[in-house]
Amino acid sequence: MRLGGGLLVALAAAAAGAGWWLLAGLVLAAIAAGVTAGVPEPGETPADRGVVVLARLSEVAVYAIAFGAYVVPAHRELAAAAFVVVVAGAGFAGLKIPTIVVRIAVGLLLAAGLVLVAVCVAVPPVGTADGLRPPDFAGVLVAAVLVLPFLRPGGRENAGRRVLLLGALAVLAAFAALYQLGAVRLGLSLTSLRDLLSAADADALQPLLTVVAVVATVVPALAAGTEVRARAGVPGLAGLAVAAAAAYLLPALPVLVVAGLATVFELLLGVRARRYSETRE
Repeated sequence: MRLGGGLLVALAAAAAGAGWWLLAGLVLAAIAAGVTAGVPEPGETPADRGVVVLARLSEVAVYAIAFGAYVVPAHRELAAAAFVVVVAGAGFAGLKIPTIVVRIAVGLLLAAGLVLVAVCVAVPPVGTADGLRPPDFAGVLVAAVLVLPFLRPGGRENAGRRVLLLGALAVLAAFAALYQLGAVRLGLSLTSLRDLLSAADADALQPLLTVVAVVATVVPALAAGTEVRARAGVPGLAGLAVAAAAAYLLPALPVLVVAGLATVFELLLGVRARRYSETRE
């Protein structure tokens, strides 16, 4: 569920820096997510808990920005802040979505993503040829960091296969967007997926995109709010307030960077925890 909400804004931010090499960044992120799929959760030290909480809160802020931009564009900032308070707050309070509903939502997002890719590839692009620049290794690395939080599997069961599926979907979606819009146009707009449907002469699907944006942001934000409470307890409410302020005040890029770096540190702490456990054994 993380992937749909993250790609709503991460594709544009990554394309702005990496251009067509965004595809290489996605592959790199998928490899990193697959290699670390078996890494355990960080421990319970204050540093471990702080990094996990920061990662989840920054992800919530990303979902909030996406929700505001796609669902309530006329009041984007206010809607983003309210999203954090209401949705992540509900997760913090213990509200959980039944598993069957989550599975249906995943199926909806998968089907919508495949429809989007099919439509964009089927319609020839108009004047989007912007060429392939020489490899920009910094841009590829940044793109990988921006997308990494949303490619990590939500559980341990069949984690490797799910990462492979998520990575393939992300690459397909990115290719369709780059093919239809070009790297420059894709990177210009926070709501580039709306521009993508317009470019593919598929404005009739705009209401479906709005529904997808709601589902893709609400479900993972609820789960993240639950994890914030599990890791931080009542003081996590202060973190939600900070996330709401960030969603209101900041553009998507710095929030995505924080989410990506926090995820990298989270993985490093997990590796340390596994090595410590193996040493003790």
